[in-house]
Amino acid sequence: MYPFIRTLMTLVRAKSRPALAIDGVSVMHFRAMPWDIDIFGEVNNGRQLTLFEQGRWDLAVRIGLLSLLKRKGWGLVVAGSSVRYRKRIRMLDAVECRTQCVGVDGRWFYMSQSFWVDGQPCSHALFRTAVTDRGKTLDNAQVTDAMGEQWTHPTPDWVLAWDRADHERPWPPNPLALESV
Repeated sequence: MYPFIRTLMTLVRAKSRPALAIDGVSVMHFRAMPWDIDIFGEVNNGRQLTLFEQGRWDLAVRIGLLSLLKRKGWGLVVAGSSVRYRKRIRMLDAVECRTQCVGVDGRWFYMSQSFWVDGQPCSHALFRTAVTDRGKTLDNAQVTDAMGEQWTHPTPDWVLAWDRADHERPWPPNPLALESV
């Protein structure tokens, strides 16, 4: 089930937290609740994706993106993700979520997110996201200009390599691709 109450709480709390620049790091904390846990007593991979969204909401509010989206009638979309799971997150663990935009190109914002428990990294995700208007992605220069921000950092090589590799996958998916291996 989608965490509507948790999302509402994230949005309300984010409004009272300090503003961040577009390259700032959002750090937020939450507990892994019983409704986040699977039959093995841990937060499963699907739920982690949903919880990562909370970090992106916090960042969107704090960099001023969410208010811009409301004013312009724009939306957000996730167009790709890659997650590395390394340590279990168990019920009632205190989790730190770190979120940062690590790259921007003409079309995509690349978001790096990680979960930490007791100072140890548990998982790391990279998301390819975009701002949309009427179902089409906007040029990011338009978005950053409207935010009064400018992206000046080079996109890390590991992000570019992931993006290139992801574009090599066939689309639409070919169910016969496995038969030829």
